[in-house]
Amino acid sequence: MLEIKNLHVKLEEEDKVILKGVNLTVETGKVHAIMGPNGSGKSTLSYVLSGRDGYEVTDGSAVMDGEELLEMEPEERAAAGLFLAFQYPVEIPGVGNMTFLRTAVNAQRKARGEEEMSAGEFLKFVREKAKALKIDAEMLKRPVNVGFSGGEKKRNEILQMAVLEPKMCILDETDSGLDVDAMKLVADGVNALRSEGRSFLVITHYQRLLDHIVPDVVHIMADGRIVKTGGPELALEVEKNGYADLLAEVM
Repeated sequence: MLEIKNLHVKLEEEDKVILKGVNLTVETGKVHAIMGPNGSGKSTLSYVLSGRDGYEVTDGSAVMDGEELLEMEPEERAAAGLFLAFQYPVEIPGVGNMTFLRTAVNAQRKARGEEEMSAGEFLKFVREKAKALKIDAEMLKRPVNVGFSGGEKKRNEILQMAVLEPKMCILDETDSGLDVDAMKLVADGVNALRSEGRSFLVITHYQRLLDHIVPDVVHIMADGRIVKTGGPELALEVEKNGYADLLAEVM
């Protein structure tokens, strides 16, 4: 699904190197988690994959389903099936959630040469998705993320993911700022979307999210590289002992 090879990236404004040769393969239908100390490059990796401005790729490649992501515009990456859930979802005053979701879905359908959904078709479609994720239909009537709690914002992103039906989902510290109940609701939404044809890259600081979204593979990132890879037990090791001993072993 996603194969990253020798990815080197620097901040354009500061001329500061952040990623220093990332190698990572996420297989179709699998959930991979990336953990690591602050400043290790986790969020930068998600931004670069989604096409955010301000970063310069100086070497390497990122291929999704046979297509080079780094040569695409952000909207082309989205149409190809890439989705990024932000650490801090933005508010869009004056734009209804339903309008936003339908516009996003139809933009992607148009980019793929598919027919756009009518208002009626989309209403039925989005209500089914919201019901499956146990999301209150009232949320669909509100402006995007305006007045939402942290948990509601994250659940709204899970709904966006459900209606866009991406192939590759990147969750950038989606547990940030959530209490235990809200985190479990978000995790349940993610788990409901797991499928053989959809892959996830979950970026997190904490094992607690991975108690609910159990990954197939865990990677530890430090100083701009993946330094260790293992199973779910690797996250438990980090939770118990921290990063210091592990990094001393591999750096």
